[in-house]
Amino acid sequence: MLQAKFSLDKPQHCFIEQYKAYGFKDRSQMVRVALDRLSAELEQQRLRESAELYAEVYALDQATCEWGDNVAAEWPE
Repeated sequence: MLQAKFSLDKPQHCFIEQYKAYGFKDRSQMVRVALDRLSAELEQQRLRESAELYAEVYALDQATCEWGDNVAAEWPE
């Protein structure tokens, strides 16, 4: 496993020192889980933003809207 050195503010340090209270075996596990969650959250945010952009483009293109409506209408339920 790789190691990294970083700095924490006092409240962050106090929080991470409570790792056992949150069910983690050590501080490293707590940080890894937090980073995994942040990574997943950022990926979800990126996907939402991408979907919003596609929706904007779709809404501006009349031919694509009509094609999408036709396909949806013919889709089996």
